[in-house]
Amino acid sequence: MSAMAARETTPLIDRLPAVRGRLTANAPLAGITWFRVGGPAEVMFRPADRDDLLDFLAAKPADVPVTVLGVASNVLIRDGGLPGVTLRLGRGFADIVADGSDILCGAAALDLNVATAAKLAGIAGLEFLSGVPGTIGGAVRMNAGAYGKETKDVLVWAEAADTEGKVHRLSNAALEFDYRRSALPEDWICLGARLAGQPGDPAEIEVRMKEIQGQRAESQPIRSRTGGSTFKNPPGQKAWQLIDAAGCRGLKLGGAMVSDKHCNFLINTGEATAADLENLGEEVRRRVKETSGAELEWEIKRLGVPLQKGGRA
Repeated sequence: MSAMAARETTPLIDRLPAVRGRLTANAPLAGITWFRVGGPAEVMFRPADRDDLLDFLAAKPADVPVTVLGVASNVLIRDGGLPGVTLRLGRGFADIVADGSDILCGAAALDLNVATAAKLAGIAGLEFLSGVPGTIGGAVRMNAGAYGKETKDVLVWAEAADTEGKVHRLSNAALEFDYRRSALPEDWICLGARLAGQPGDPAEIEVRMKEIQGQRAESQPIRSRTGGSTFKNPPGQKAWQLIDAAGCRGLKLGGAMVSDKHCNFLINTGEATAADLENLGEEVRRRVKETSGAELEWEIKRLGVPLQKGGRA
């Protein structure tokens, strides 16, 4: 039997190196995504700590892809699931420490928790993170932002592991931040970051955080099964206004719906598949292009493979 044939017949989990964390074959993913849809991970890896992750990356077969999932707040996993290894960083990557007027945080630290820790330490300037669902790793990769501020405005450096498990420290300039993107290589894994704030009064910081969270609750369908902003804003335009003008507010396809509250949000009304949501998004893109000429670009990250006829990925 050829080496390629052996790879095709051997379960992936049996080809992976030993770890101190947990490897799980055919791990369900729908329950951890905000949309509550999607197929399973071929293998899920939850490393015990940074060294466990780095050792795994150094030893795993080179042909095995690794996909990182945070809290899956801005992700659509297709119904056929995620091939390769799906990485979920846990407590060992969620530390948050104040250092002067800066915050050191792991990639798995929730954005809201970082903002809260900064408030308690009397560090201002990071309040916007309380309005960004997700983790610091995702914020670094996509230059997440809200309410007039972006990750690029506060990041000093980020650390990331390459495909061989080597750690790199990348400056703000090296990450070449732009609107909802960074130059962090797609196959590198963010490990943590240093964020800069300035001295502030905790009471004033809390007032600002409550304002942000109140505005978010008032304007976004945060209690629905959604995935955050679906499309990026085209230069000089607002995606939601283009979608509204195209008559897509409340549009439905299967169990998927364009939110009535904020039409740049897609909603799983209860029985949607990932295909319903993706196809509805594509229909919105088509109608916006037809009515305004604008090309909407997906902000939600679509991952994995579709479910083929017959139920196979």
